[in-house]
Amino acid sequence: MLALGMMSMLAHILKSKPDRTVYTITPTASVFEAVKLMAEKNIGSVVVLEGEKVVGLITERDYARAIVLMARSSKTTAVRDIMTTPVIYVHSDQTSEECMALMTEHRLRHLPVIDNGKLIGLISIGDLVKDVVSEQRFAIEQLQHYITGDLG
Repeated sequence: MLALGMMSMLAHILKSKPDRTVYTITPTASVFEAVKLMAEKNIGSVVVLEGEKVVGLITERDYARAIVLMARSSKTTAVRDIMTTPVIYVHSDQTSEECMALMTEHRLRHLPVIDNGKLIGLISIGDLVKDVVSEQRFAIEQLQHYITGDLG
């Protein structure tokens, strides 16, 4: 039987990520600290936490638009002053297709994954593209086996 068109659940995608660390920062930290963390970890966004509650997201795009273009100082500007809020987030039982729709509709590149009120991961557009490519590769292999009669 051919299994085509199945969308992955986020829980599966999160488990397949080589580095599942979600980097966070507080709203009172400086934008400089956030950008430094992004540079050190080679990431494009940092989740802003107040205690264990997700209160914002700061991205390289936020930095470019709110600091560089507005001629502000990243060392004296707090993360809370430029972070994206409210945060659009997803749950681990949602599909990659649902995430892609949200990202497209809201022009986002990162979505925090929250279950039972706790941050459990971060999904990027790159994670979703990688998953889609993997699913397509599997579907092609299944079709090749079907066509050649090698269903074994």
